[in-house]
Amino acid sequence: MGVFGSKKVFDPAKDIPDLSGKIALVTGGNAGIGAGFVRALAAHNPDSIYLCARTQSSADATAKAVKEKHPKATIDIFSLDLNSLDSVKKCAAEITAKAPRLDYIFLNAGISATSPAVTKEGYETQFGINHIGHALFLQLLMPTILSTKKHHPDADIRILLTSSLAARNFSPKTGLVLPQMKSSASTLHPMARYGHSKLANVLFARKLATLYPSITTTSHHPGTVKSEIWGKATDLKILAAVFSPVVWLTGVDTDVGAETGLWTAFVEKARVRNGAYYEPVGKEVGSEKFSDRSADELWEWTNKELEGHGAKGWPDA
Repeated sequence: MGVFGSKKVFDPAKDIPDLSGKIALVTGGNAGIGAGFVRALAAHNPDSIYLCARTQSSADATAKAVKEKHPKATIDIFSLDLNSLDSVKKCAAEITAKAPRLDYIFLNAGISATSPAVTKEGYETQFGINHIGHALFLQLLMPTILSTKKHHPDADIRILLTSSLAARNFSPKTGLVLPQMKSSASTLHPMARYGHSKLANVLFARKLATLYPSITTTSHHPGTVKSEIWGKATDLKILAAVFSPVVWLTGVDTDVGAETGLWTAFVEKARVRNGAYYEPVGKEVGSEKFSDRSADELWEWTNKELEGHGAKGWPDA
């Protein structure tokens, strides 16, 4: 049976192993699917969960609620605003100074269907937050991740990117349109801009898997989830008015929405293909848009942009 049948493909309560000695990191862990990740992880005794979020009050509220159910859980909160690369650098530096290791990295924070705008550094907002900010964040954390693998060779490190079926269904028909990402890209439909940012997540995971084969990196679509992300679709009031009721009528709650990401994090290594994109639950899906050529194009473009903001580049595997 599928995830909605009598038997789940993946049951976080039973299928996540004991996480003693491990550290998990979740961006956007204060709400939505990210909070679902935090709740599921806390039930399995990790040494710590690093909850990275822009809004301190909601991060505190989520941590408090989780600790009420799991009093022994350790949740460390870090301020992270992916709209600003300065904030990304500061957060990564704080984590690097604190973390003895990193085992599970959920790059989950994101926005959807926002009005045409740019980030602090001038990138289309959805692309800047959903991709560029996460790319720099991960680059800065990679030395800690590689150190974890070096000192703990048996560690099954996984990097999980929350993408969306919008990557293949709503991104531009031509695939990447990177030159437009250094503007508000106002000529693109809001869902095309969202899909483009989610396509970047898929391609980025694909490229990371080839460069760091000892680390399992995947992307996934969580399903149609009752999350605040759709209620905040600001570009068109009609879009929000249409999407929000449909999502709340047909969608699943955030704990169920977290299951595909948790499957990619904790299913037996032999059952997950490095660099692949998955849909609920554990179904690998491909697209002509998910090509190695596009992954290379995105990688080169992204790194050139990051270098322009002082990034030192990716460490050797």
